[in-house]
Amino acid sequence: MKFNDLPFIPVILGSDITAYSLARSFHEEYGIKSLTLSMSQKGYVADSSFIENRYFPGLEKDENAVKRLLEVGKEFEGKKKLILFGCGDWYVRIVIENKDKLSPYYIIPYIDEDLLNRIVLKDKFYEICEEIGVDYPKTYVYECGKENDMKFDFNYPVIAKPANSAMYHYAKFAGKKKVFKFDNEKDLRAMLKRLEQTGYNYKFLIQDMIPGDDSYMRVLTCYCDKNSKVRFAALGHTLIEDPSPTAIGNPVAIVNEVNPDIVAAATKFLEHIGYVGFANFDVKYDERDGKYKFFEINVRLGRSNFYVTGSGFNHVKWIVDEYIYNHLPEYTVADKECVYSVVPKSVIEKYVPDSQFKRHALKLWKEGRVARPLIYKNEKSLKSKYYAYGNYYNYIRKFKKYATPQK
Repeated sequence: MKFNDLPFIPVILGSDITAYSLARSFHEEYGIKSLTLSMSQKGYVADSSFIENRYFPGLEKDENAVKRLLEVGKEFEGKKKLILFGCGDWYVRIVIENKDKLSPYYIIPYIDEDLLNRIVLKDKFYEICEEIGVDYPKTYVYECGKENDMKFDFNYPVIAKPANSAMYHYAKFAGKKKVFKFDNEKDLRAMLKRLEQTGYNYKFLIQDMIPGDDSYMRVLTCYCDKNSKVRFAALGHTLIEDPSPTAIGNPVAIVNEVNPDIVAAATKFLEHIGYVGFANFDVKYDERDGKYKFFEINVRLGRSNFYVTGSGFNHVKWIVDEYIYNHLPEYTVADKECVYSVVPKSVIEKYVPDSQFKRHALKLWKEGRVARPLIYKNEKSLKSKYYAYGNYYNYIRKFKKYATPQK
């Protein structure tokens, strides 16, 4: 496959919707094909017309990923600048931990390992929030493998989630979920016992459950330049999230909005710690005190990153302008409304509670202001389209199984 005659190539680790959205953003902006390294031999990424996918089994293992990345790096050495992206916390950690080996061949727009370890662990993230006055949920830190009194100053029901998402990725046990809700200590301890038997030996967070449905959530994407100054921010208001156990909490429909207070808090956090590259925050509005509580930071573009590009602000420009063309763009806050969706409109109509927000989202959809990352008119591969539509309509089955229709 020949790549567009530009001085760079995006190299993407992964084959999920994050990878496709990122490759699509590059294709839309520059007409360029991306190179993916993945463990998938078929699917909307592997079969895409604007992606060269190279299949490597066992790629999530550090030594395998580094080996393959070095092979690619040497292949293009002196020919193209390679911009490296990881789709998934484990891929990002592999890239960051091996910067010294990979940096001779790649542009790596990520923070260093010391800072990664400070903020990607959610308990450490909250310590920084406390230090600088950024709001976050009340949290009890459970130490896996140790005695824990389980005494905290909030009541059941509670939310429980791993402090180390990358380590949790490898934990296999019955009833595993991305995020748990528990009504009592007995059930909570039973899950933690099963978890500890997997070898997961870091911390698990028990949190005050902030009331409110999916529409109380926000997702924020920011870009920090090499000098750790925030150059770009795009806020999304979640309409509905994935209801399935292993993906719960992932937004599947988002409407862009503007909220200076949320952006200001994120900017304060990022510039305080000296952040570089893209950051993705999960935030929830707490109607009890009228504050927005920061849940976590992802040191990468999020799964739903196309809500940014789809609204008219192609996020890959910030990376390319700075790292390829040595140009720093003006500070920008995305301010165009658009509905991002990976589900059919029928899912929104059936499963989102009636509200002014829902009606407004459907109005935007009717006006054609909708961005669907996997549905791309410039995708020429029928196989890729087949998998994309299959994934799209698979959500109908998911919601039928795990969600309750709203009247």
